[in-house]
Amino acid sequence: MFINFSNHPSDAWGEVQLNAAMEYGDVMDVPFPAVNPYADKEEIHKVCDKYVAQIMNLNPSCVLCQGEFCVAYGVISALKKLGVKVVAACSERKSAERKVDDKIEKVSIFTFVQFREYE
Repeated sequence: MFINFSNHPSDAWGEVQLNAAMEYGDVMDVPFPAVNPYADKEEIHKVCDKYVAQIMNLNPSCVLCQGEFCVAYGVISALKKLGVKVVAACSERKSAERKVDDKIEKVSIFTFVQFREYE
C-alpha cells in the first residue's frame, strides 16, 4: 500500500506519478492535517503520534509525506524508525510570465519526475 500523506489528493495526480506510486501497491490518501501555528511541542507530538498510528494501521509499503515541516519531520522520523520507506515527490517547475491588464502574472507548471526517499 502506498500512502499519500499530503494535501494533494492522488485523484488529481498525473499518470506518471500515479504509476510510480502504484509500484508499491494500491494508493490511499490520508490528508495532511491543518496544523495550528501556535501549537507547542507537546501538541505537535500528539498530532505526529495520531497520524503515525493511523498510517501504520494501513500496513504501508511506502509513504509520501509532505506538509507542515514540524509534523512532517516527526512523522517521517517515526515511520523510518518503524522500518517504513518514506518519500517526497520531486517535480520540475517551469514558469512563464504574461501581462494581464497592466499586471504581470506568473504561472508555474509542476511536472512530476520521481519519488525520492528520505534518508
